[in-house]
Amino acid sequence: MTLEELYSIIDTRKKDKPKGSYTASLMNAGEDRMIQKVGEEAVEVIIATKDNDRRRTISESADLLYHLMVLLYEQNITLESIYDELEKRRK
Repeated sequence: MTLEELYSIIDTRKKDKPKGSYTASLMNAGEDRMIQKVGEEAVEVIIATKDNDRRRTISESADLLYHLMVLLYEQNITLESIYDELEKRRK
C-alpha cells in the first residue's frame, strides 16, 4: 500500500464513517487523541529500535505512519505539501 492509498482510505472513512472503523472512531475522538496516538507510536518505534527488534520496528513504524497520516488528514495537510517540503530541502 502506498501513502496515497492510505490517505484515500482515511478520506473515505472520514466521509462514510462505517460502523466498526477504527479510523472513523479515532477521528470522532478528536485531535487530542490523534496527537496522543502519534506520540505513543513514536515511542514504540524508538523502543523497538533500541531493542534491535526489526519485526516490531517495522510493525510499530506502520502504526506510526498510519496515525500520522490520520493527523495530517485532520489538519488538511496533503501528501503533496509534504513532498514539496522535502523537495525544497533537497535543493
